[in-house]
Amino acid sequence: MSASASPLYRTAIAAAWIDFNGHLRDAYYGLILSYAADALMDQIGMDAAYRAATHNTLYTVELHLHFLSEVHASDQVLVNAHILGVDRKRIHAGFDLHCEGRTEPAATAEFMLLHVHQGTTVSACEFAPEVAAAIERMRSQPGAASWAGPGSRRLELRGR
Repeated sequence: MSASASPLYRTAIAAAWIDFNGHLRDAYYGLILSYAADALMDQIGMDAAYRAATHNTLYTVELHLHFLSEVHASDQVLVNAHILGVDRKRIHAGFDLHCEGRTEPAATAEFMLLHVHQGTTVSACEFAPEVAAAIERMRSQPGAASWAGPGSRRLELRGR
């Protein structure tokens, strides 16, 4: 999805988020993407009312983040989400973070999100039928599979 598509999440870059190199500090990419994951929850029907009524939410159990270009204080960032896979309890989501006015993403991320019930203990649980249907609708939208990310890979230093 390009930066021109309707973004799931949009934010300006706060001056306090800029590091000594003059660009967005790595931790704030994670913050922006975490807020985008919250917006994804709203989009699939897991909004504040759902969470209060069911005590169900999403936990991030794994995150892979790829930094592709610098983000500066003057940038406005737009985040799009793509459902890469889903089962009864999990969503594999791809996010692309664009600077407004640029076509190539500044960062991409993969999230593995787990649906949990927060009762006296926390336990994984199946999506409610209406949430599962909303996830499937999002996954089957035209262009939904066109995620810009490089995909998961193992982080390692390779020997000679």
